[in-house]
Amino acid sequence: MAKFDHAINLPKIFSDNKLAILPISRGDYVISNFNAYHKFESDNSPIIKVSIPTYIQSLDPNKIPSEAIALNCAVATGIIAEFLQDEDIMPTVSGRMGSGSFSFNIINSINGSPCSIQVNNSQIEIDAAYEGVGSLALFEAKRDLSEDFLIRQLYYPFRLWQNRVTKSVRPLFLVYSNGIYRLYEYVFQDVDNYNSLVLVNQKNYSIEDTAIEIASIQNVLWQAKSVQEPHIPFPQADSFDRIINICELLSEQELSRDEVTEQYAFDARQTDYYTNAARYLGLIEKKGDGTIPIYTLSEVGKRILNLNFRQRQLAYCDCILSHKAFRDTLKKYFESGNMPQTEEIIQIMKCSNLYNVKSDSTFERRSSTVKGWINWIIGLINE
Repeated sequence: MAKFDHAINLPKIFSDNKLAILPISRGDYVISNFNAYHKFESDNSPIIKVSIPTYIQSLDPNKIPSEAIALNCAVATGIIAEFLQDEDIMPTVSGRMGSGSFSFNIINSINGSPCSIQVNNSQIEIDAAYEGVGSLALFEAKRDLSEDFLIRQLYYPFRLWQNRVTKSVRPLFLVYSNGIYRLYEYVFQDVDNYNSLVLVNQKNYSIEDTAIEIASIQNVLWQAKSVQEPHIPFPQADSFDRIINICELLSEQELSRDEVTEQYAFDARQTDYYTNAARYLGLIEKKGDGTIPIYTLSEVGKRILNLNFRQRQLAYCDCILSHKAFRDTLKKYFESGNMPQTEEIIQIMKCSNLYNVKSDSTFERRSSTVKGWINWIIGLINE
């Protein structure tokens, strides 16, 4: 009841009043106007290609079912060593443990003033730690893409081990999705200030070949078979990466709408938008008795997730471009070399027989999804 990994997961009464909650012992929490979250910075760094040793048979780069497996793959491929610039790292502490005792200041989210907090043996969890000659790197790992994270997940472990070792303690985030390992390293510029974290390094890695030529995208565009518009709301879900991420989440188990909202960095409205978008593309299916929707990966979604990186991205492109609004918009892009203006996209949408899209304001809102998905497709080009 007190675990909200992302600001969007906070209960309405919290978000309406700019409140957050932090543990201060095994059973005690403090609720106040805390600035407890930090937005992820841009991850537009080029993707670095790595390879898994040929003798490794128990790790499949195409099947990463958990944060622990993602971390193991990152170690086996040398991602962790390369990012830390240390070939002599060794895995050390992990799991749940007490935080020890420490105090810190946190910024008030309303007036910007510092507030003092005392922590005494709160429970923390470290996903992985790798120690080298000069530093101890503490990792928080996630498989869900989100806009922000709870600083506590890095700060409490940092404070514990900063008091226990004499070498540098390095807080890091690893986010794995769709074959890409995104690593973020932060520094707390003031040890006693919860909000003093600054990004000092960010890199992206892939075990698979991510090279996709413009000709491959164009081939999909011209060969995509047109499908009839389904009786599902036209997508209002601008981030295609997060649609892929939902498919990955459902590849392990079917989930109810509330479970998707709880496990993912969504509110209930976004859950509807993104699950409907995935259903629109035929990637997931909805079932249930009409009162509690249950989402499961479709046969198409399962097939695509079993492909290698390049084939997988092109298969997603095919799903998108089988719909006239997206296909015609991409054709316009290739004709001019520029994204069509919003008015042009709306005109294309109005000629695409979309289901239950009538008002001009709805067309304009949904046009941002067309732009977002076309930008995702163009962003794949990496020759």
